[in-house]
Amino acid sequence: MSDDRTTPTPEPIRFFGTSWVERGGDYWLRRVLVPVGALVTVAVGALVLRFAVSGVEISKAGGFVNGLLLAAIAICTCLAGLRTWKLLTDGRDALTGWMAEDKSLGAVWLIGCVGAAFAYFLRSLVEAPGEALARARYERLAAQRARRRSGRSGRPDKRRKR
Repeated sequence: MSDDRTTPTPEPIRFFGTSWVERGGDYWLRRVLVPVGALVTVAVGALVLRFAVSGVEISKAGGFVNGLLLAAIAICTCLAGLRTWKLLTDGRDALTGWMAEDKSLGAVWLIGCVGAAFAYFLRSLVEAPGEALARARYERLAAQRARRRSGRSGRPDKRRKR
């Protein structure tokens, strides 16, 4: 909490810090640069995956292996995209089951990096990713602080006893 005891300290968001609170000029510049960066990440990730698929095609492993590889990449991309979207909209606490696994499904999240970056890109078109969660938490804490402060106003020793 801050020292002035009127508002809580906002939590920083990745790439935005605490600029999301006031939405100043720095915030809007970042709102433009973050989707561009996410889209560049999608393009680079797709290029890397394309090189991986080309390597398997060059090895002449066969159509079945190529199909399995493409299916695996597509499934990992969709799973990573869904997980990232849920993480950005509902928060880490909302991740349950297979979505909450970080270590055992690390390869899936790595292979699906294109889906995760694309979900980040789409979310950054709407708001700073994670801003809705941080703003709701910040406003809830500010309202709690205001309720606590309003109960202490006045001079309690001058109250009339019933």
